[in-house]
Amino acid sequence: MSDLLYSGADLFGEFARLQRQMDTLFSGFPSSLRSTRLGTFPQINIGTTDDSMEIIAFVPGLTPSELDVSIERGLLTISGERKGIQPQGDGEIRTYAQERFSGSFRRAIELPQHADPDRVQARYTNGCLTISVGKRESSKPKAIAIQ
Repeated sequence: MSDLLYSGADLFGEFARLQRQMDTLFSGFPSSLRSTRLGTFPQINIGTTDDSMEIIAFVPGLTPSELDVSIERGLLTISGERKGIQPQGDGEIRTYAQERFSGSFRRAIELPQHADPDRVQARYTNGCLTISVGKRESSKPKAIAIQ
């Protein structure tokens, strides 16, 4: 029975050590990705090309007119409201599990300094909102001719 009890160092100290290791592991990612909690709506993917930063927000069940996208002070914000779906049936249905999010939402993504807020395009296709934020010309690599 005594073999089942934890007899090592302080358990909370071990959790703190694990947290530090996780922070180190994810230190290369933007803070806006690290700070999101599981189940945040909409889920997003963020990537980059030589010319732009690409953000894809997964917003099934919404139309473009139900979404708002804005940039202010280096933050790209995606907001809107997702209506709930009431099942069709006779009488009142008592819900005991609900995994689909409904309600108002707002996602803010911190843009890097090389993002150009004047070069933004957004398009919506099949439940995916794709936002392309161009990079400033001054931040792009340049080849220098040697004379």
